[in-house]
Amino acid sequence: MYKNYLKKIFHWKLIITYLTVILGLTVVLTTTLGAAHISSFVVFKILITRLPLVNNLIIPSWSIGEATIILQIRLPRIILGVLVGAALGVAGTTMQGLFKNPMADPYIIGISSGAALGAISTIVFGLSIFGMYTIPLMAFMGAAAAIFLVYNIASVRGKLPVNTLLLAGIAMTLFLSAIISLMMYTAGEKLHGIVFWLMGGLWGRNWNHVMMAFPFILLGTTVIYIFARDLNVMLLGEEPAQHLGIEVETLKKIMILSTSLITAAAVSVSGIIGFVGLIIPHVMRILVGPDHRILLPSSALVGGIFLVWTDTLARTIIAPTEIPVGIITALFGAPFFIYLLRTRKRAMF
Repeated sequence: MYKNYLKKIFHWKLIITYLTVILGLTVVLTTTLGAAHISSFVVFKILITRLPLVNNLIIPSWSIGEATIILQIRLPRIILGVLVGAALGVAGTTMQGLFKNPMADPYIIGISSGAALGAISTIVFGLSIFGMYTIPLMAFMGAAAAIFLVYNIASVRGKLPVNTLLLAGIAMTLFLSAIISLMMYTAGEKLHGIVFWLMGGLWGRNWNHVMMAFPFILLGTTVIYIFARDLNVMLLGEEPAQHLGIEVETLKKIMILSTSLITAAAVSVSGIIGFVGLIIPHVMRILVGPDHRILLPSSALVGGIFLVWTDTLARTIIAPTEIPVGIITALFGAPFFIYLLRTRKRAMF
């Protein structure tokens, strides 16, 4: 038995290593793509020179303009794409594991819409109470308020039926979308920026946005991973989990708040990017299994890889015009969601 456990750990480490290498290659390759073509070899050398122990060993063979394009324009956008994709992948994995439903994700349950309302309120009313952290904090408050309302609407005598939760989430999303539309109607000259922000995108992002989202995503993801074993137990059902010593309702609240935090951080810097939290966890569950100790980190890595490539497609497919990345993910996600619905329907009849 101990030998099987070591074999499993080795297998998990191998998966994480492969995905990390793929993510690294993704960062290098996508950094080369754009209006100004820069070879992957030059990009690799520029990135390597940022490491403290290597910067004096490589003689610069690139222009200042190339270094600026890579380090100040493309790289922060790509790193932010990794963070946002990882956050949405982890959030979707957590929601699906907690509620044992492959159709649960922050976009459908209403967390994304709540975060969007909080962020848009900051933009419309010009709030800057906490400086650069005002938008993520307001987004978190909106996400937490939305999921709190959904939780209380859906809960019955302390229980949380999944079907009721999904219906309450959809209703909350529609309600918040109506409020957002009303705010857009009265936004005046800020309307253009809000519309593009709601479509989801990473254009114009810099290192400040990376630093703004990173601590919240790191904190929320760390908390969720600490409870990975508890999420595994929850797959057995709520009553068996309680008999095994899991405080089910407390776990739900911790997971929901942590998911709200990382979703709000992602939404605050990228707008609403739907379906990443729906597609990635489902695919990775098929590939690596349901154990959240490997499912969470693998979903984070693949979520980052997926969003970086979709964002690259969005900014290059009709260059120099950019398509909001939320449109690209919706084109992938909507058919996938229909596929899940049809699969569940066949399973029921």
